Amino acid sequence: MKDKSWHFYLPAMILLLILWYVISIIVHLPIIPSPVLVMERLGNIFTQTIAIHALYSLWRIIAGVFLAIITGVPIAVMMGYYKKCDKILAPIVYLTYPIPKIALLPILMLLAGIGELPKVIMIFLIVIFQVLVAIRDSIKTIPKEMFFPLYSLGASFRQIFLNILWPAVLPNFITSLRVAMGTAISVLFFTETFGTKYGMGYFIMDSWLRVNYLDMYAGIVVLSLIGLFLFGFLDLVENYFCKWKKKV
Repeated sequence: MKDKSWHFYLPAMILLLILWYVISIIVHLPIIPSPVLVMERLGNIFTQTIAIHALYSLWRIIAGVFLAIITGVPIAVMMGYYKKCDKILAPIVYLTYPIPKIALLPILMLLAGIGELPKVIMIFLIVIFQVLVAIRDSIKTIPKEMFFPLYSLGASFRQIFLNILWPAVLPNFITSLRVAMGTAISVLFFTETFGTKYGMGYFIMDSWLRVNYLDMYAGIVVLSLIGLFLFGFLDLVENYFCKWKKKV
């Protein structure tokens, strides 16, 4: 049976637009323009202006998440599977995880400059801790009895990973990405107000400073659509690779 979660997105968007329209009529101030005017403005400037900002923001998110996955997954698997590795690395994770990542932005800008690198690293730092904790804890909940048949057959670590570890941690891994994604987008908005002329954060704040509320709201709409795209993509990935969850 095909997943129909996408069918609920359109009614939700229509409901939000109606609510926005009603509020704009009640308030009747330039600071809350009608969604009709905003959508018209968005259509006029998207290809010429907003598209390049959206691509920059999307690239930074994808790069940061990709780096967090290729770095965090192997470390998390080692922490969950090998007790000695967990004893060494767990204290480091516990000490650094609570640090607000946005507080590290000045340090990253001093060390890596004000270009693309600190923005990607900021996304990386937000996502990797979610990945580490989710995967490590998922592996620790796997009953030891599940490993015995493969041990008796002389299975390699690669075979154990592919047949037991990865299928067991995949749902929690995707959930951890969902949780981290919202925070990553919020932090990206803040980082894009420094040292760049591209990105949705820069576009929205620049429009605000120019008192161009139509452009500002158009940017907010696009940023929301980026988030919708990313969350929708994760839903599709989960529906494809975790089909067994629908039968539970």
